[in-house]
Amino acid sequence: MHSRRSLLPRAHWRLLVGGATAMVALLVLSACSTPRTPEGIQPVAGFDVDRYAGHWHEVARIENSFERGLSLTTATYSRNADNTIKVVNRGYDPVRKQWKEAEGRAEFVGSPDRAALKVSFFGPFYGGYNVVALDENYQWAMVVGSSTDYVWVLSRTPTLPWHVREHLMERAQALGVDVSKIVWAQPAAEQHARRAAVRT
Repeated sequence: MHSRRSLLPRAHWRLLVGGATAMVALLVLSACSTPRTPEGIQPVAGFDVDRYAGHWHEVARIENSFERGLSLTTATYSRNADNTIKVVNRGYDPVRKQWKEAEGRAEFVGSPDRAALKVSFFGPFYGGYNVVALDENYQWAMVVGSSTDYVWVLSRTPTLPWHVREHLMERAQALGVDVSKIVWAQPAAEQHARRAAVRT
């Protein structure tokens, strides 16, 4: 996925096929160089960016304008030579039948062992990216963007067990997130089955 706002949000997306802009991104970009962590949000301590790197599925989010209608959204993170983080967000537009992709970069706001980052997909404009819940084995994570209106749940796999979902919803509610706005993605297999049923 994925602020993904979440390294995610307000981003200018380029189509993988065709040319246009607008797409997924775990964040919300603001014109400030160092976004503030939302009030009441405590980023994860003891964060290891190398363990966090790699491919993630966006399994839930609060709907936002730049991801609306996109499915199968993912986020991939890797280190750049200058120790910033390369961010690649991707999602499928079933109406246009096209994949959309955006590439940006993230860097820490303060200590690299605290999961508070800022992300840019467009020049000097940055958005907040705060990891507020993280599996000890780095198998799932919850990210809050520049405010609690921007939330993403990421997983190494396309689905999460129900007990993990419930834990994350409780955590989000404790942080002041309106959990009624969180939408869980359909698993890829279910999406493909639905499309096949429509074609027949």
